[in-house]
Amino acid sequence: MSQVASSLGDAAQKPATGAFDLAIDAMGGDHAPVSVLDGLEIAAERHPQARFLLVGDEAKLAPLLAKRPRATKACTLRHAPEVISGDLKPTAALRVRNSSMRIAIDAVAAEEAAGVVSAGNTGALMALGKIVVKSLPEIDRPALAAIGPSARGDVVLLDLGANVACDARNLVEFAVMGDAFARAVLGLPNPSLGLMNVGSEELKGDERVRLAAEMLKASPLAKNFHGFVEGHDITAGTVDVIVMDGFTGNVALKTGEGALKLFGGLLKQSFTSSILAKIGYLFAKPALERLREWMDPRRYNGAVLIGLNGLVVKSHGGTDALGFAHAVDVAMDMVTNRVNDRIRQGLASMPSLSPAGANLPTS
Repeated sequence: MSQVASSLGDAAQKPATGAFDLAIDAMGGDHAPVSVLDGLEIAAERHPQARFLLVGDEAKLAPLLAKRPRATKACTLRHAPEVISGDLKPTAALRVRNSSMRIAIDAVAAEEAAGVVSAGNTGALMALGKIVVKSLPEIDRPALAAIGPSARGDVVLLDLGANVACDARNLVEFAVMGDAFARAVLGLPNPSLGLMNVGSEELKGDERVRLAAEMLKASPLAKNFHGFVEGHDITAGTVDVIVMDGFTGNVALKTGEGALKLFGGLLKQSFTSSILAKIGYLFAKPALERLREWMDPRRYNGAVLIGLNGLVVKSHGGTDALGFAHAVDVAMDMVTNRVNDRIRQGLASMPSLSPAGANLPTS
């Protein structure tokens, strides 16, 4: 993730919402609450003016928080007696009103906090975000957005699974949201946009994708719209933002994660296959360390359910303190750069998405 926006620190403009920048679900995740508190200790150093509402079991959190001075200074503790387990169905999670996740999300809905970060149950977080925080009035459907690596730097990908089926309007809304996300989190003044398709030619794809492309060409985003891109363009870094439906995005995400694991496994096998290979590893170790740092999944932790009335950021459940701190970085970048205001402005400038143009064909 770009540190351009993350390093705003004291100079960052405070959000217009509530007493807290972020509500933190302290009990969500495989290694909670320790990894969450350690992550907040890092985040509090990076964002010295930030204020966090820490939600969870007070008896467990208070003694742990006392050992982390930066987090102690930045956090206000709110008790939550229950935890949403990782295997609880979203429909059941909606009924657990005293959970750390629900109370943290309620704080966003009540405008006490501008956003929430949780490493807990993904399905529950998305369901609670949609139903409790609700979509922006201008947005038909929120999208799941995240950052990934490419040959030319970081790239924004959305939707990654929140909407399996999308129409042309949804894809254009995703483009507006992706543009705002890239400006805030990557610090890009004019991010380039690409629409995922089965080919780069204008006649490729179904009517839904072709119509979305025509709408983008006729919009204020036209100057940054690259056109259609394909799967290999994700890692090539052809554009800064790649827009797709949730089915395609989720497949791309899981394929990329699998490819990274395969690459790591094969690399390890290669360097342990013989004495000469082990000697070669000693010479290659500095370069491999740089590669590992660049590809470290913790750098890309923090998927955002974008398009809601407040910010909802999902940290990977198995991440450590550094990974959770990166998820907080993403959330803070979006808060200080007022991403929702950017989205509203972007949608207001799209004539095809105004009420008069809302009835354009979508399939």
